[in-house]
Amino acid sequence: MLRIGLFLLTNLAVMLVAGVVINLLGVGKFISNGQLNLQSLLIFCAIFGFTGSFISLLISKWMAKRTMGVELIVNPRNADERWLVDTVAELAQKAGIKMPEVGIFPAAESNAFATGWNRNDALVAISLGMLQRFDRDEVRAVLAHEVGHVANGDMITLSLIQGIVNTFVMFFARIVGFAIDRALQGNRESESNSVGMGYYIGTFVAEMVFGILASMIVAAFSRYREYRADEAGANLADRNSMIRALQRLQLESGQTSMPASMQAFGIAGGMGKLFASHPPLEERIQALRNGHNSPESLRQSLS
Repeated sequence: MLRIGLFLLTNLAVMLVAGVVINLLGVGKFISNGQLNLQSLLIFCAIFGFTGSFISLLISKWMAKRTMGVELIVNPRNADERWLVDTVAELAQKAGIKMPEVGIFPAAESNAFATGWNRNDALVAISLGMLQRFDRDEVRAVLAHEVGHVANGDMITLSLIQGIVNTFVMFFARIVGFAIDRALQGNRESESNSVGMGYYIGTFVAEMVFGILASMIVAAFSRYREYRADEAGANLADRNSMIRALQRLQLESGQTSMPASMQAFGIAGGMGKLFASHPPLEERIQALRNGHNSPESLRQSLS
C-alpha cells in the first residue's frame, strides 16, 4: 500500500504542475482554424504524462525514505538487524537481483514495502512494529513478498501503465474542455484559435472524472501483481509462512483502528473493490492454499 501510495502522490503532484505548464503555454498552439490538432495534442500530453510517471519512479526511493523516516541499516547494530540484512541478501540472491538497501521505519503498525527505479537499485523496508510482533519465519515471508515485487519489475511496469493513463486523461480532458467551450461560444468564434473559461473549467472537471476512472485501471494492475508477489514470497521463503503472515495481518486488521491507507502491506483500502490496491486477504490466502495463483484467482483480482 505504501509503495503504491507514495508513487501515486508523487505522480499527482507532477501532473498538477504539468497541467499548469500546458495552460501557461497556451492551448492555442494546438488549434488551427478553430479545430484541435489531435496529433500534436496527443504527443504533447504523452510527453508530460510519461514525464510525470517516470519522475515519480526515479524519486520513489528518495520519497519513501523521507516520507516514512526509513533508517537504513548500513552497519547492523544488533542481532535483529544482522538477521534482517542477511535474510534480504539471501532472498535477493535467490530472486536474481542485486542486494537492495534495507531499512526500518518507526511505525507501530505492521507494514512493509519495496520501491526503487529498477530491480537492481531498490529499497526494502519494514516497520518496527512488524519486526517486533511477527516471528522470523513470518517476517522472512513478508520480505520475500517485497523482494518478489522488485524481481517482477512491478514499479517499472506500474510507471509505464501510469504514463499511458496520464496521457489519455490529459488528452481526452482537453478534448472535452474544447468541445464545451465551443458549445458555449456557438458560431461566434468557431474559427478562433483562442478559448474561453469554458475550456479551462471543462478540462479541470473532465480531468478529475477521467482521473478517478483511470485510477481503477492502476488499482486493477496492483491487485494482479499482489497475487504474483505472494507466489514469489511462497517460492522464495515458505508457503506456510506466507499464509501465516497474511493471517496475522488479517487478525490485526480486525483489531486495529488505524486508517486503511496505513494498514499492512496486504490490506485493501476502504474505497471499494474497484479502487483497492490489494485484493482481500482471504482471497490471497485461498490462492496460496491452492498451491498456485490460478487464472481464476488472477481474473478475480481484476474484477
